[in-house]
Amino acid sequence: MLLVDAHQDLAWNMLTFGRDYTRSAAETRRLEAGGAAPLYNGDTLLGWPDYQVGRVAVVFATLFAAPRRRREGEWDVLVYSDVSQAHRLYRAQLDAYHRLVEKHPDKFRLLLKRPDLQQALDHWQRQDLDYTPLAAQAGEAPPDPHGHPVGLVVLMEGAEGVRSPDELAEWREWGVRIVGPAWAGTRFCGGTGEPGPLTKEGYALLDGMAEAGLVLDLSHMDEQAALQALDAFGGRVIASHANVSKLLRKEGNRHLSDRLIRGLIERDAVIGIVPYNAFLDSGWRSGDPRQSVSLDRVAAHIDYICQAAGDARHAGLGSDFDGGFGWQSTPHEIDTIADLARLAGLLAQRGYSEPDVAAVMGQNWLRLLQETLPE
Repeated sequence: MLLVDAHQDLAWNMLTFGRDYTRSAAETRRLEAGGAAPLYNGDTLLGWPDYQVGRVAVVFATLFAAPRRRREGEWDVLVYSDVSQAHRLYRAQLDAYHRLVEKHPDKFRLLLKRPDLQQALDHWQRQDLDYTPLAAQAGEAPPDPHGHPVGLVVLMEGAEGVRSPDELAEWREWGVRIVGPAWAGTRFCGGTGEPGPLTKEGYALLDGMAEAGLVLDLSHMDEQAALQALDAFGGRVIASHANVSKLLRKEGNRHLSDRLIRGLIERDAVIGIVPYNAFLDSGWRSGDPRQSVSLDRVAAHIDYICQAAGDARHAGLGSDFDGGFGWQSTPHEIDTIADLARLAGLLAQRGYSEPDVAAVMGQNWLRLLQETLPE
């Protein structure tokens, strides 16, 4: 069973804290002890060796920068004051991904087209047992004993780096495959904590995205804007990392109402559930005991989506790991991303079949990529 995670802020961490994701999470924690990264962002949950243990085959790797009005301190260096500055910051993060895959092709690869995805999956699905004496005699190379490259799909979170819709074709050429118009409010629409509808520029952005063949991520969009986008956008839609509002009974516009969940399901979208304690228990606060939140809460949000849909085709994972929180703020069963594999057993206990569990853990996202990546 392969796992796909639809939201990780890797480049933001690489450029903000100098994190090296070729290392294990344990090694990064050791090196960062007493420094700024764990103080402001928590102890990391991510690292290439941990991806291997958890069979994390594909990650949606984000481009993210915050507006200066939301800056959290002097350490928060990836903030912008205008569109030109946002453009530079997003390009710098995209360049960081290109450097990562060029320097470590054995560990990370950009997934730009369907053949790239298939190659990545084939690498993960090869087994040592398949390497028979007959295969050796035929000159076939043995499976890589050192692990598998993790596929990276680039997702732009907040579209302020797009200077005009005409530029979207260039972003696609540079490797972006998914765009979320908002994080906080943008010139395109309202966002988390800053409500508002789609603007004229927002509608133009959606038109440009559809023409460029980009997937729309509704995560962080204000509900009014998200519902308008469902009506206006003709391409594929997802929510890479958002939970169920009804299960949280919490005011705000960060998560998905039943109305928005229905709209996403009708559009054959996949919704990535976030294993962040504050998004699983509305009463949980940073510094509270981890033991008070179980991974079964993640399973409950997944089950809610599946029950609403009547099938298991629309739920997935979007961890947002290292995106403003560390392992201290995750369910107590989690130490690194490898522990998300524990969800498979919890879903099985709820009566999910093996194919349905595989769908939620990764196959739903893989289906979407197979349908949306260019040939």
